[in-house]
Amino acid sequence: MSSVLVPMADGPPSPDRPPSLHALPSGPGDTELIARSVAEPEQFAALFDRHAAAVHRYLGRRVGELADDLLSETFLIAFRRRTAYRPERVDVRPWLLGIATNLVHAHARAERRRYRALARTGADPAAAHASDDVHARVDAEALRGPLAAALAGLAGRDRDVLLLFAWGQLGYEEIAVALDVPIGTVRSRLNRARRQTRAVLAPAYTSEVDR
Repeated sequence: MSSVLVPMADGPPSPDRPPSLHALPSGPGDTELIARSVAEPEQFAALFDRHAAAVHRYLGRRVGELADDLLSETFLIAFRRRTAYRPERVDVRPWLLGIATNLVHAHARAERRRYRALARTGADPAAAHASDDVHARVDAEALRGPLAAALAGLAGRDRDVLLLFAWGQLGYEEIAVALDVPIGTVRSRLNRARRQTRAVLAPAYTSEVDR
């Protein structure tokens, strides 16, 4: 499937929504594919082709080498729930990332261990299995040191909101629907996560500037 990337048409980026690009698919839209897949299950495969890379990147940043297994589980759950999908509530990508986030909860201990290991050593064990993957190398670099420590120290629900916003590129309303929480809860959790993360990162930034 070929596609064209175009800027979002709903105005300039705002604090409630990170900047992003939308792909204009050359074939049926996501909602149409889900509707078709109820009678023709093979149609669902096109959704995997369109969104698997983004979901895998999000999972890989959170749980490393567990991402492959959780990616498969995410799409299996989505397939099983496709008849309950309501496009008026949430687009397909936030829906998939919401499922993926719920799966991460079962591996919260592994996620925290990964961040703590990165904070200590800067070495990501998962990246060793994907040394030719540019995204894996960039993610491992970005998670080194204080940032990884900050993420490890966040409450799980605050970390979910922060990472869906920063790594999943979802807006406040999309996160609220994906996690099934009020938008006010998204705002308070994101503000708290930002505040706690900045508190951890500030001393490290100051020490770098003083060198």
